[in-house]
Amino acid sequence: MANIEMKKSLKTIGVYTKNFRLYHKLVSSLKNKHFAYVSLNSLQHIPNQIGVILTSHNEIHDIKRKKVIAADVYDSIEEAIDKAFHMLIGKDLYHHIHFGIDPGEKPGIAIVGDDILLNTKQASSPEQVLKIIKRFLIDYPAHEYLIRIGHGSILLRNRIINSLIPLNIPIEIVNESKTSSHQTQRIGRDVKAAASIALLHGGKVQRKFPLKPTRGEIRRIQEESRKISNGAFSISEHTAILVLKGEISLLQAVEDENKNN
Repeated sequence: MANIEMKKSLKTIGVYTKNFRLYHKLVSSLKNKHFAYVSLNSLQHIPNQIGVILTSHNEIHDIKRKKVIAADVYDSIEEAIDKAFHMLIGKDLYHHIHFGIDPGEKPGIAIVGDDILLNTKQASSPEQVLKIIKRFLIDYPAHEYLIRIGHGSILLRNRIINSLIPLNIPIEIVNESKTSSHQTQRIGRDVKAAASIALLHGGKVQRKFPLKPTRGEIRRIQEESRKISNGAFSISEHTAILVLKGEISLLQAVEDENKNN
């Protein structure tokens, strides 16, 4: 689909940087995504078909064009290229942006703008979701935003919701059992489920949720801590609750407990 859109735009991506390492990262990623591009050796004569230029933050002010991206300020080269592509097809402002979140230890996140799937990402933790959403808010300007999150993994879901409430963006909890990937294996399906969640209607979140781990969740974390310590000990119930609330990582909890023993 990306290549089709590229041809319709009659424009292509330009790559200009004297940063050898950044250049090869950009070119490698563009090739992996099958995106057309032109390497620019000079800024004196930029071809008319160049719609957006990828460069470094040190060189961005040398380029006298509106559509230019400093690729090395993004969390990843892939994010910078995705941004360049959407600038290329001329969509600078969306009417509606819907964020879909599939909650879990490593939540899946999808962004849908005006019914077009724009980007997906998998967070490394529930707390990283906020950082990713903030990045998307910068990269994809819109008149209206809406966050939709799956109803499963209640404690993790509530941690994510509570972190997002300060953004003052409407949040809905969606019945994720309606997503086509709900019955598939967890690994690899998070971002697909997130894309489906973004398109479903749900109940509005009115306030922050209490974080109350169940006895089963506490025991599970204690069992995991025993495995990490090679059977030497389990973390206390109090510490397990802190882990489940996201106030400390499990690895850090085990290390602290080991120091105190």
